[in-house]
Amino acid sequence: MIEHHVRVHPSADRLAREDQLAWKLADVATGTGEPDPDSAAMVVNRVIDNAAVAVASLLRRPVAVARAQAAAHGAAAHGASVLGAATRVSPEWAAWANGTAVRELDFHDTYLAADYSHPGDNIPPLLAVAQHTGRTGADLLRGITAAYEIHVALVRGICLHEHRIDHVAHLSAATAGGLGSMLRLPTATVYQAIQQAVHTTTATRQSRKGEISSWKAFAPAFAGKAAIEAVDRAMRGETSPSPVYEGEDGFLAWMLNGPGSDYTVPLPEAGEPRRAILDTYTKEHSAEYQAQAIIDLARRLREKAGPLQRVRSIVLHTSHHTHHVIGSGANDPQKYDPTASRETLDHSVPYIFAVALEDGTWHHERSYAPERARRPETVELWRRITTVEDPEWTRRYHDPDPDRRAFGGRAVITLDDGSVIEDELAVADAHPAGARPFDRAGYVGKFRTLAEGIVTESAQDAFMDTAARLAELTVADLDGLFPAVDTEAVAAYDAGLPKGLF
Repeated sequence: MIEHHVRVHPSADRLAREDQLAWKLADVATGTGEPDPDSAAMVVNRVIDNAAVAVASLLRRPVAVARAQAAAHGAAAHGASVLGAATRVSPEWAAWANGTAVRELDFHDTYLAADYSHPGDNIPPLLAVAQHTGRTGADLLRGITAAYEIHVALVRGICLHEHRIDHVAHLSAATAGGLGSMLRLPTATVYQAIQQAVHTTTATRQSRKGEISSWKAFAPAFAGKAAIEAVDRAMRGETSPSPVYEGEDGFLAWMLNGPGSDYTVPLPEAGEPRRAILDTYTKEHSAEYQAQAIIDLARRLREKAGPLQRVRSIVLHTSHHTHHVIGSGANDPQKYDPTASRETLDHSVPYIFAVALEDGTWHHERSYAPERARRPETVELWRRITTVEDPEWTRRYHDPDPDRRAFGGRAVITLDDGSVIEDELAVADAHPAGARPFDRAGYVGKFRTLAEGIVTESAQDAFMDTAARLAELTVADLDGLFPAVDTEAVAAYDAGLPKGLF
């Protein structure tokens, strides 16, 4: 591993492209070889995970809207599949529709370090382009591995959220790099594509603030679509704003730490195995990742707490991020609003803890149902829950050792007689360091649970067999990575949507 220092350079410096971060990232992409067995197996797990959460979101409005928009952009030749649709569309629009389906439930993989990420968002655009360009499963596997490597490196080294920049800026760079790796493009081409992708996908974090809208699901799909378009443009010989990161009017200078910016991005050396995907983790529960351990903690505390009408207050001692982004430290009244959107509720840890404490479980639909959120006893308990930042939990959140990093917190429940019940949990049960780490059986179980009633058992088996053979798939076999569903039922749902321009 090498540490690449990134800082702002005046235009007069004429920073050599080989010294620019975008070039270094492109070099990682084009230098990615065949993944080692552990990385390859984890890619298969994440393909299964993405399919699970996408299938479960098929009949949700934002996903249907994205699918309807994609349907208006049919492919003259080749094209790519859209989950739930019978015809192929242009690959960037397939990435848009499938990326929205994957992200809608906030239920797939995550990586947390200096910034935040959902690296599984790289998979839909890569799969779309693989279908369109006639690539094999081995090509797709290599591209996904490279995208994860770039994504994790950027998230380790460059913090976006402290400047209220949305984390899809790192995603677009990773997707462009993954596409370059999969297509075996020259480093110079990938370099231009990465710069174009970053330049066009920098947005504020208002998408995750206040009354959170459906754009939270669309945002990564937009980044994937933009990355595909950036690669197409670069392949045609066009250049991009350069240096996009280090320029005096560039990303670091005006979006992040300003002219004095100085970041360190850890990158693999030439020939070093690409294993960053192994440092990422998925979700057992459909909620913001920092809520995963909190849900498990609430389930554990349910019996200890006794009758919840006796609860005077609950204080969650946790990290800076959990307190300020999904806790009471965000100062968003919407996080305590029983009429708030699902997107807002899955970023409200007081709501999540209240429901998990009452129900002893968590469900991707029932736990967010409007009638569930408005239950009077739930609202009463919910408004007694606050969060505080604990410096020790913040330190553990950023521990340099991934095996010691903690994303949970400590719950202090005070009852009406003054007695106190306390417990803490560092990581979610499904985390690699948790009580029940997800293995292949965990991913398969998650898929079968979410696909029940949507994908027949035989179609589930067929998808599972195809995914397990990812490295051996031919061009024609890639269609099998889309679980078969009742497309007529999906089309009937889509027909009831308001119409747009397309």
